[in-house]
Amino acid sequence: MDVLKIEGLSKIFGSGRLEVRALEDISLTVSAGELAALMGPSGSGKTTLLLCVSLILEPTRGKIIFDGETIYHDGWSGVDMRRQRREKIGFVFQSANLIPFLTARLNVAFPMTLVGVEEKAAEARAMELLEYLEVGERADNLPALLSGGEQQRVAIARALANQPKLILADEPTASLDTQRGKKVMELLGKVARERQTAVIAVTHDARMIEGFDVVYHLQDGRLNHRQ
Repeated sequence: MDVLKIEGLSKIFGSGRLEVRALEDISLTVSAGELAALMGPSGSGKTTLLLCVSLILEPTRGKIIFDGETIYHDGWSGVDMRRQRREKIGFVFQSANLIPFLTARLNVAFPMTLVGVEEKAAEARAMELLEYLEVGERADNLPALLSGGEQQRVAIARALANQPKLILADEPTASLDTQRGKKVMELLGKVARERQTAVIAVTHDARMIEGFDVVYHLQDGRLNHRQ
């Protein structure tokens, strides 16, 4: 099942002599259980594409179909995008961005409470996710007491909290050494396969994409891909 389908997506900033074509006629599809990498040099359009996919930045034209629903077709469709992001999209960032005064367990539980999950149920599910990602023994530690790799595992657990259809990971290994970075990417692959979640991971490091289902390359706002 296709979770995300993009057709002819373009994003233009400015106009006239100041016009910048950040994305040009982008088309891609990511299915449930698929792990896709998005690679490209600085300024290639990776961040712009991720912002459009996450329903934060409005494209100039094209189509975005998410979870079977047309979200954008040369204009937003009127769907509640905040709710889509909150309930159907999980985010993993370059740094873990955990709330420093909450334990690992409460960091993961917090997004669930925002959508109305009762506190005890949220904490129970948070514990399940932390154990699933092999960091359950660190559940009651504050982020400052966790290693960089452990923090990213907690961040992945948080991204999974509301059982999203899509996880967007923006350079999730940038602050980690090679070994820990590869482990984080392996965990994202595990999430994709076992939870049937579509995952798009942005990375500049070709060493991190072993085992990915598809690799997309952005260059000057244009997309190529290889299996």
